[in-house]
Amino acid sequence: MTLVAEPKAGRSEAASLRTERIVELVQRQGALAVLAIVVVVGAVAFDSFRTYDNVGTVLISAAPPALIALGMTFVIVSGGIDLSVGSLYVLGGVLAAWASQFGVVAAFALPLAACGLFGLVQGLVIAYARLAPFIVTLAGLLGARGLMLALSGEGRETYLVKADPFKRFGTGELLGIGYPVYLVAALFALGMLLLYRTRLGQSVYAVGGSEDAARLMGVRIRATQIRVYVLSGLLAGLAGAINAARLGSGVTVLGTGMELDAIAAVVIGGTLLTGGAGTLGGTIAGVLLLQVIQNLINQVGTVTSAWQTVISGTFIALVVVAQTYLARLRRVASG
Repeated sequence: MTLVAEPKAGRSEAASLRTERIVELVQRQGALAVLAIVVVVGAVAFDSFRTYDNVGTVLISAAPPALIALGMTFVIVSGGIDLSVGSLYVLGGVLAAWASQFGVVAAFALPLAACGLFGLVQGLVIAYARLAPFIVTLAGLLGARGLMLALSGEGRETYLVKADPFKRFGTGELLGIGYPVYLVAALFALGMLLLYRTRLGQSVYAVGGSEDAARLMGVRIRATQIRVYVLSGLLAGLAGAINAARLGSGVTVLGTGMELDAIAAVVIGGTLLTGGAGTLGGTIAGVLLLQVIQNLINQVGTVTSAWQTVISGTFIALVVVAQTYLARLRRVASG
């Protein structure tokens, strides 16, 4: 019996394939692994961190950012970006607080309608005028912020939530976990179904991967782009409404930088800024990781708000650099 040695080219190809799979696994599940490590370290270092009440605090704090990041995932996977979500978030909160005088339905409906309309306009401009999403949504950021200031008298007037059922939704709990957390979990489950199991989800990945290839496949590129921006606007408005219910008012000083936090959470979760790849599971891990880090900083208690920002920014920068390196390594291994 004669043994035939495996050709060097075959061994090299197999090694490249293994490297590509390992890099892809790290890129997609890295945020979850880091989250687990950070949680273990926090639980060992701080007794108050591992309490059930603190877990509830982290989850309820993560609810509005998670909704914004959910919409941002669809946008980024499609190859776009949405800088308007922070302004839509605070606009949604102001509108929800004002509309609460007409009942809980109005408190949810008005911010969803207004912020969804912003997303629709932005999507139409991006799809038909072929303008860069960065420019269009930057204009949306300024427009939504300006509208909020106009409605609140340059920020001097704060509307109070007047519908008790709406307020109870924001502050109520089930099994020690706030009601908004359950809503966010349900919407993420629906988002996963939409992204992974429907034609829209396939179109989002196809458009983000290559518009030319998607066009040849018969994908409705314009319709897909419009839908993801409408979805992003709706979720930003809903996040603002939930926050207004929690705080009992439409606070006008919030939302600054939330679009960057959402982008950071999505990228930390393994979604590529170039589009065409990403998971909602990774986005959840990214959001929770940022919230847990912020909670741990608060547990220390001696770190000023300025240094909290520096620490959070440094961490985000390191993760983005790591993701960029992994993406480059993956391209080398595959090519």
